[in-house]
Amino acid sequence: MTLGVTPSQADLFRSTTAFCEPRIGEDSIYGLLHRQCHRLFPDEMFADLFTDVGRRSVPPMIVAVVMVLQRFEGCSDREAVDRFAFDARWKYAAGGLDFDYPGFVHTVLVDMRARLAASDAPDRIFDAVLQVAKAAGLVGRKRVLDSTPLYDAVATMDTVTLIRSAIRGLLKACDAQLGARVRDVLARDDDYVGAGKPACDWDDQVARAVLVDELARDGVAALAVLEGRTVSEPVAAAGQLLATVLGQDLEQDADGVFAIARRVAKDRVISTVDPQARHGHKTAARSFDGYKGHLGLDPDSEIITATGVTPGNTGDAAAAQDLIADLLDTDDHDAGDHGDADEHGVYGDNAYGTGPIHDLLEAAGIDDKCKTQSPSNTGGLFAKDEFEVDLDADTVTCPAGQVSPIRRGKGGAGTARFGAACAECPLREQCTTSAKGRTIKVGAYERQLTDARGRQQDPGWVADYRATRPKVERKIGHLMRRKHGGRRARVRGTTKVAADFSLLAAAVNLVRLSVLAVTFTTGQGWAATA
Repeated sequence: MTLGVTPSQADLFRSTTAFCEPRIGEDSIYGLLHRQCHRLFPDEMFADLFTDVGRRSVPPMIVAVVMVLQRFEGCSDREAVDRFAFDARWKYAAGGLDFDYPGFVHTVLVDMRARLAASDAPDRIFDAVLQVAKAAGLVGRKRVLDSTPLYDAVATMDTVTLIRSAIRGLLKACDAQLGARVRDVLARDDDYVGAGKPACDWDDQVARAVLVDELARDGVAALAVLEGRTVSEPVAAAGQLLATVLGQDLEQDADGVFAIARRVAKDRVISTVDPQARHGHKTAARSFDGYKGHLGLDPDSEIITATGVTPGNTGDAAAAQDLIADLLDTDDHDAGDHGDADEHGVYGDNAYGTGPIHDLLEAAGIDDKCKTQSPSNTGGLFAKDEFEVDLDADTVTCPAGQVSPIRRGKGGAGTARFGAACAECPLREQCTTSAKGRTIKVGAYERQLTDARGRQQDPGWVADYRATRPKVERKIGHLMRRKHGGRRARVRGTTKVAADFSLLAAAVNLVRLSVLAVTFTTGQGWAATA
């Protein structure tokens, strides 16, 4: 397929420009795209996605505009192409196309996403919008970090459905010959063709136990067929998934009978349709199934500077370094000139206030505005911060004045044990209920955590944090305002969900650029005039 070219001259009497211009505000995303779409997403920007021979593609600039508006309005692929065909604002946003400019089928969007995902620059639409913000001086050296749940696009499966679905997936991946051999070892009266739960008297506990055992034995037998064989990549992946779901949820008793284990496996797969989704917790009382969308925000301009997606059980701090990669890159001089060049810092809630993050920011010379959780006082007993930890002497002094050395282990972490000193201590009832006495654990990043807790006692630090960090919550509200494609993912798999989230961030950034009246002037470039 060759590169299609967007028409640059519209028919004066059929163009959507004259109709829409007096009706659409200049500070809307439609107005900004109408004026700047050719500069934002020129056809040449996507030239590497196409070949030199073949039929002409739908002009990629038009497809890029439709993809951005699709994410902005929360449309499915079919709804998006319908909007482009019948909503004058969409053709106006694509450079003021004629009313009768031909539409295209929804598979064009599917194809463009696949081409972008396979390219060297899958997030080029987001990057193009971000570069405009940087050129306009809207991106400084401050970042606010946060994450939000993204619910998966599939149903969470129970153990029985997981195992049966994994067996079905393996049979589907096998060729006819291998599939026949696998079916020969399956003992259950089940063709494993239809989806869903197998037939069973679910009110009968014995029947349920027999079903679990039979499914497990079929799964183990199917895997035994693959043992020692050279198989294709899809078969190997399906076999690995089956082995995972069998191992995470089942256990055998002394008689060799399989039963559902009374535990929850770490990093448990929750769906064979989307095996990268995970069960996660936003708070102790609020759980979800799917992914986490991570973002970094410039708090002054409210421009999203970076995005990322991880499985739902990933900690927020694990994505932090990627979100501030531009601040850590000392060779990056394109951060813009917004605000005072000396003002820089990273803001985050308790999820980011970990020892490694504090150490990373300190080493990079970045102001650390990540909040750190204070030690808890379980049961009303003395909290850890009521003990004096002397890292220079490697000792810990308790509230009663007893001193214990810190005994270090691998990785630099250590423990101070007061043991016998607690036996006759008058403060024992306020300190510990353990017969072995109180112990204090000292982490490898104890100094960084202690310094962070000290900083956040300063009223100025608190005022700055409270004035700055909540801005990211508002931005998350903008991202999640539509359920379809916002809070709930439209696609499956970390890679696809991440690309969709990046595109959503690009659309939200364009809305912000339109509010800030970003314009392009020949000779002066991009500038915010609001």
